[in-house]
Amino acid sequence: MNKLLLTVLTLLLTAVSFAQTQDEILAEGWLMYYSERASWHGTDIFMEKFPEKRDKIGGYLSYTDETDKMHKCIFFDKQSDPGVLATISFDKNFQVEDAVINTDDRKLTAIEKQLYIIREKALDAVGEDKDGLFQFYENTNYNMVPLIVKGQKKVYILTGPTNSGVVIFGNDYLLTFDKNDKLKSKKKIHNNILPVNYKDGMIQTSGFHSHLDSTGDLITATDICTLLLYGPYTGWDTYTVVSDKNVSIWDCKKETLLVLTRKAWDRIAEHQEKLQKEREKEKNKE
Repeated sequence: MNKLLLTVLTLLLTAVSFAQTQDEILAEGWLMYYSERASWHGTDIFMEKFPEKRDKIGGYLSYTDETDKMHKCIFFDKQSDPGVLATISFDKNFQVEDAVINTDDRKLTAIEKQLYIIREKALDAVGEDKDGLFQFYENTNYNMVPLIVKGQKKVYILTGPTNSGVVIFGNDYLLTFDKNDKLKSKKKIHNNILPVNYKDGMIQTSGFHSHLDSTGDLITATDICTLLLYGPYTGWDTYTVVSDKNVSIWDCKKETLLVLTRKAWDRIAEHQEKLQKEREKEKNKE
């Protein structure tokens, strides 16, 4: 019992030591999730209700409006200084039937203009790609997620599946911009791509992938976003990301994150293995 108590205390102390970094990762993961979820539902609603406007669409983007806390998907036209064709807003529950649809013609707001500009700059960077950073895979597409967090402008690029029953981790990128919207940096977050299949009737209670040093010691914001989007459909209880220093455990049901040191994780595994051997030994005696 003392060993078990020591293990639990170790876990709690470990989780606290990463709190600040975890908060940043979680915050951006949730913001990306809100953006992608609004885009999912927003495009479905727009295409269903306004088929006559399809040819006018220059693009769309989604964001969380800090003034009313609504998650908005806007569709803009093809003009160099685009106007908004429609705004579809969702509350935190993302119930499609409760979506607020506004088709009043208007210009982009100040925040929408900033998001639009860095989104376009990110698209340009992918199109030019002089150093061959960006990779493309069959049955996937890129999803641009522009964010402005504490004054910092960035665009995450996620690789999404075009086929159902697939979750994709990796082949994700982060582009950062200065206050004048000039590209400062671009990097690949994961060095590879990991498609994970899930189907009705498939029993798979957990998932797992590992991180190289270049990706970092913690689960990424893009991982969090992906798990928030697809976790409810996979049947996973938990998803684990392992690095050399830490182990990040995402609870898909509670949507919470626990981070342990790799040493603590290994000690737990060793303890469980020891208990298993003792059980088997006792069972053989019977």
